[in-house]
Amino acid sequence: MELIETQEKIDRALLVSVDTGDFDAESSLSELFELVESAGAEPVASISQKLERPDTATCVGSGKLLEIKEYCEAHEIDLLIFDCELTPTQIRNIEAETDVRVVDRTTLILDIFSLRARSKEGKLQVELAQLKYSLPRLTGKGIALSRLGGGIGTRGPGETKLETDRRHIRRRMETVKEQLREVESHRNELRKRREKNSVITVAIVGYTNAGKSTLMNYLTQAGVLAENKLFATLDPTSRALKLPSGVTVMLIDTVGFVRRLPHHLVEAFKSTLEEAAQADIILNVCDINSPEAHLHLQVTRELLQELGCTDTPIVSVLNKCDLLDYHFDEGDFSSSVRISAKTGEGMDRLLLAIEENLPVRVKKVKLLVPFSEAGLIAQIRKTATLESEEYTAEGIVAEAIIDEKFWHKVRDFVIDE
Repeated sequence: MELIETQEKIDRALLVSVDTGDFDAESSLSELFELVESAGAEPVASISQKLERPDTATCVGSGKLLEIKEYCEAHEIDLLIFDCELTPTQIRNIEAETDVRVVDRTTLILDIFSLRARSKEGKLQVELAQLKYSLPRLTGKGIALSRLGGGIGTRGPGETKLETDRRHIRRRMETVKEQLREVESHRNELRKRREKNSVITVAIVGYTNAGKSTLMNYLTQAGVLAENKLFATLDPTSRALKLPSGVTVMLIDTVGFVRRLPHHLVEAFKSTLEEAAQADIILNVCDINSPEAHLHLQVTRELLQELGCTDTPIVSVLNKCDLLDYHFDEGDFSSSVRISAKTGEGMDRLLLAIEENLPVRVKKVKLLVPFSEAGLIAQIRKTATLESEEYTAEGIVAEAIIDEKFWHKVRDFVIDE
């Protein structure tokens, strides 16, 4: 008997944009194409319309909706994806008119999030974001869906199915929040332990698909999922990185930013961004080939400032320089570092930039330790970084990298800082 392999059908999507002048509709639509591909659909084409404000009933005008319907019929479109947030009424009306399933930008992003989440925390955050989004969008038929109570004191019109669904969602949201609090508590314990052990953290942040995970993999061989897809990473990953000076830092990969990310999604993924907010150094990575590289760097900096990172050193990292085919004017980002996380180009400069921004609590010192205190050298070797040691007539001359907690033990023997 011959076995026939069946492949899952890929949805053919038509992208719809309404340009109200509130944002760069062309760039947003370009990003939507990437989002659709990341979600596993095929973006066939796009249709745009300029309006002062979206139509309350169908988002686009009646003439444009007819054009969309005719295009869907002619090109076998399975999915309409709108580059904005739609109301339940708009979705219902558009589907009724075109007979094609309709998805808005937020639903698409949530769908990608649910595909990419791997850890328990990531999955809980996705579910919370989905619940927050669906709660105000519940629609019902009022009293037609009423259920009668089943006992003394419960008889009467009862509660509508809509009310029951809302109650169920709110209950589930509280459960998810409680579970997230437990996970957050565990993460805070890990963070406190890192601080206690004077572990220096370096967070990698930036727009999605800028090559953050590829950079993480190159520096630490972390094995993080690195694909040319938006939101390939949703869960914060931490790996140790030893710098050329011998100092070991903890490198943290975070979820990528995307333009016009709905507020409740930012809230839901706040914990991953908090990893950046608590870091000692931040690497702001962007794709140097993007025509909006300057904007991406600036927006990320502004968001980091909102998170309270005003005093944290931020190193601008211009990635994918191996693909650069035009002159990039670094302008305000003259202190930035050009790299290729794929080929390794510029990595020595990046590591040097990290070292130059290490917190003051880490010092490189030269010591003259008397032989009577020789046990101190063993302690340095165990809890700090011993770069060299030489036995002389006066004692042991050592070069070491120490933190502030170890300073009081060695300060009497320092001969050069």
